[in-house]
Order: sequence, then structure tokens, then C-alpha cells
Amino acid sequence: MSDPEPSAAPAAVRRLPGRLTAPGPGWTTRADVVIVGSGIAGLTTALRLREHVEKVLVVTKDVLHAGSTQWAQGGIAAALGPEDTPEQHEVDTLVAGAGACDRDAVRALVNEGPEAVRELIALGTRFDHTAEGELSLTREGGHRRDRIAHAGGDATGAEIQRALIAAVQAAPDIEVIQHALAVDLLLGEDAEGVVGIAGLTLHVIGEGERDGVGAVHCRAVVLASGGLGQVFSQTTNPAVATGDGMALALRAGATLRDLEFVQFHPTVMYLGPDSRGQQPLISEAVRGEGAVVVDGLPEEGGTRLMQGVHPLADLAPRDVVAKTIMKRMLETGRPHMWLDARHLGAEFWQRRFPTILATARSHGIDPVTQLIPVAPACHYASGGVRTDLHGRTDLPGLYATGEVACSGVHGANRLASNSLLEGLVFSRRIAEVLPGELLPWREPAEDRRTAGLVSGDVRRELQETMSSRVGVLRSEPGLTEAATLLDKLAGRASDLVDQDAWETTNLVTIAAALADAAALREETRGSHWREDFPERDDVHWAGHFDVRMSDGVTTVAFTPSPTTDPSTPRGARKDEPA
Repeated sequence: MSDPEPSAAPAAVRRLPGRLTAPGPGWTTRADVVIVGSGIAGLTTALRLREHVEKVLVVTKDVLHAGSTQWAQGGIAAALGPEDTPEQHEVDTLVAGAGACDRDAVRALVNEGPEAVRELIALGTRFDHTAEGELSLTREGGHRRDRIAHAGGDATGAEIQRALIAAVQAAPDIEVIQHALAVDLLLGEDAEGVVGIAGLTLHVIGEGERDGVGAVHCRAVVLASGGLGQVFSQTTNPAVATGDGMALALRAGATLRDLEFVQFHPTVMYLGPDSRGQQPLISEAVRGEGAVVVDGLPEEGGTRLMQGVHPLADLAPRDVVAKTIMKRMLETGRPHMWLDARHLGAEFWQRRFPTILATARSHGIDPVTQLIPVAPACHYASGGVRTDLHGRTDLPGLYATGEVACSGVHGANRLASNSLLEGLVFSRRIAEVLPGELLPWREPAEDRRTAGLVSGDVRRELQETMSSRVGVLRSEPGLTEAATLLDKLAGRASDLVDQDAWETTNLVTIAAALADAAALREETRGSHWREDFPERDDVHWAGHFDVRMSDGVTTVAFTPSPTTDPSTPRGARKDEPA
């Protein structure tokens, strides 16, 4: 893939590890294709590739069902209703993406999405149906049609994951290694001197021959490793979401795009000021069924927050709702707002949202009779490893799909329930081209990148820095402080070589790249909200920030769209010459 080469400038004087310190491989194996990740993107890729390549290996950091897919409550969006069309789905996606979507990628998503969902049903996924036997479709924020298919009321991701795992386990030609952290990519040269994928190193917590650090020699790697949610103190992402795939791709020379566009879900259950890590999501589908955000308890005269703010009110795109909630929190000094869904009634709650109901009650809140305290929390990375329309990165033999990738579908703000569909559609697209593009086997070259590790002890400070200064609300003073603190954290080397240090190094690497891109984008667009630049600016900022790394030193460069003013220099910090 190629695009106009932008001028680049160092984002900061910062040295990060060019590769992770790790023991030499104690074991080796081979596979034509290695897929890193076992959610909807990874397992779909494996199932589509198995008939076209000799050996497919899926590696997953925990067990097969432990990724983000199982936590997807709302559903999967596709134009499946009789009055809906892909063109309408495209318009809604582009509106939510705030001028940063790749139109061709969006068209691929919406046009291929219905067939992909039908194939998922044929695979054994049991979606909910109406009393008449039709597929039950609902609506979420930013959608102007009922097009969200769901399963088990609010357990869509878990049902999709169940069906995919069953299909993979029934396919003896797909090998799976669980409890395997992908450490770094192995690169090699072909006969013409072109550098590309030769394999990757893994750390496996296992028994027998495959235990500890090993090497998998392969002809292609597909990253389907999920997002970066653990960069922040509060997130809806599981503990495994530490940005590993993005970080190892960056270290190997691939490009990361649009990292500043992190979506904060507006209605995450507030558990108190000291709560950290994965937080309970209150699905947007609850608002799709009529719940409303309010700014106070009924006895306090609380009023609807979204009324008059947006034509879709409580079903406005997520960035609009999250910003409105944050503004009101700042005005009132309250740590949260409330979601009122009491009118849905006990029977409806139990049938439509049994998982959310049980989770809320486990935390002492009964949504049938009480308001749910909610606040925005990190939910989804719209950016990631830059790919083309078939998942190719700019590193030969490396592909990416799902949340780890930036396909261009989501732009500056993901439309609700498009994430599962993206993983489905673009994994199918990778499988269409990858068998015909398999690289010749290469011997891994000597890795001359500078090895290092950041201490696992810095993780809490990193997360608090990112949440307070690079979270929902951003400004130049906070971003400058974040850069200074991240520089210090990056310099705190680890005395231990273990998974905590590997993950923390990945988190620091991605956090630094994200913060640098956020500092350089001096506008508000989609999920990127700059308090000091509150307006969207299509004259100067219609385009993308691309992050690259060379042996631990990152550069951030602006790649303008054709509508951007080319006379305005971009990609340099304010204290550097343009």
C-alpha cells in the first residue's frame, strides 16, 4: 500500500525499546500463517483461510474466549431490515466518523456486511428473533434505522464467540496455542533484499515442549489482537487489551494511524473514584430502547441531558453524548451522571438485558427501580495499524484486522455496533487475498534493534496520567504534562523480564504515540475533544496522523486529505521549526 509521503518530525526526545528484552527462543515451530488473537476477527480469518493454506496457527494471550468480542453487548450492525439499505448505513457511518472515514472502506463494510452476518448465522450463531420468526433488530446511537442484530438480549458477543470457537474446535487443521503473548515480529529478507515477515516470538505459559519463549517461523502474520483500553484507568476492555499488536507492529516498522481517536463510551457504570481496570458497560442498546441520561435524581429536579443538544437526543453519536455528560460533570462537580431506564419494567429488563441487569444488581443498583450512575470510560480505539481495503499493512507479510487495525471505517468516531461487523468483513477480505500473496519462507535476520523493558511498576501512574490528561477532555497544558510524564516513565527500566514488563512496555509505547498525535491535532473532531480548539477545522486538519518508529524513536507526521490546506505545515511540535 502507498500514499503521499508526508514530511515527518520527531514527536519528542524519547527513547523507547526498539524490541522487547526476552530470552532466546527455547523452542520453534512452523505455520504458513499465524493469527494473533481469538476474537471475531481472528477466528473468522482462521476459518476462512484453513481451506487455502497448509497450516494455520491461532495464538491467543489467554484462553480462546477471553478477548473483547465476548463483552460486546449491543450487537452487530448491518442493513438486514426490509426498509434499510447499505446506502443508509453508509451515511450514518460517515456522519459518526466526522469527516475522517475512508469512503471505500465504509462501502465495503456496509455492502458486504449483510452477507457476512448471514454466513455467521449459517455457522450456528443464534441471534434473537421476533414472535413472527423474523430477525429482531434494534437501534443504537447514530443509527437512523433499526439494524442492530443481537443475541441473548445483551450477550451478542458471547454468542458469536461461542459459535466461532465451536467451528474452530471442529476444524482439526487449525492449531491453537493458548496463554501465548506475542513478543515481537521476526523479519527477514528475500532474494531481492525486500524485508518482510519471517515469523514472531511468543511467550507461552504451557507445559511440555512449548513453554517459555519460542519462535514461530511463518510466511504471514495476521494481527487480530484487539485494542489498547488498559492504557487508561477506566475502560470497558478486558485486562488482556494492552495494545500488544499495535506495539509490536510499530516496533517492526509498520505505521499506526489515527491513534488520537479513542472512543469513550458515554454510559459506563460508575463504581467510585478508586475503581480501576475493566468497568461494567451499560450498552447503548439500553438507550435504543428508550433510556435517557439525566443530570440529577428525581427529587433533585434532574432533567434530561440530551434533549435539545442533538436531533437524535439520547441516541446521538457517542462522542456527542460523552462530551455532553463530561461538560455537565465539570459544571456540577459531580463524578457521574445517571441513566434512567426504570420505565422499561422488570419483565423487559430480564428478557432484553439480563446480563446488564445482573451486573448492575451485583454492584448494588437495581435498574428496574433505581437510576444507574454512569460516566464516560475508554471503550474503543478507532485508530490502529494502518491497512488497505484487504488488511495489508506497509510491512510485507503483515496483515491486521479488527480493533488492532485502522481500516478507515470508523474515522474519528466509531458508529455503534460497527466493530463486530468490521472484524467480520475485513477478515473475510484478508482471506480473499492472503493465500495468493504468501511470501516465500525467509530466515529471520539478526535483530539489531535496541532491546529494553519498562518497569511494570509504572502502569498505575501511566493509566492515571492518560486518563487525567489524554482522556475525554484534552488541552495543550495537559498534553504537554502528559508528554513530560511519559518521557520519565519510559526511562524507568525493568529489573525483571516478565509478562508484566512486556505489557507495560507496550502500554507506554502506545500511550506515548497516542498523546503525541493528540497534541498535534489542534481541533475537535469526533472522539478527539480539544478544550483549547473546540471547533472542527476541515481546512487545516482533514487528514491523518501517522506514527512510525525506527529503533525506539517515533515520528508523527500529518498526511493531509485532498481538501486540506497544503500551505499549513503539520507534524512538528510547537517548539520545533516547521
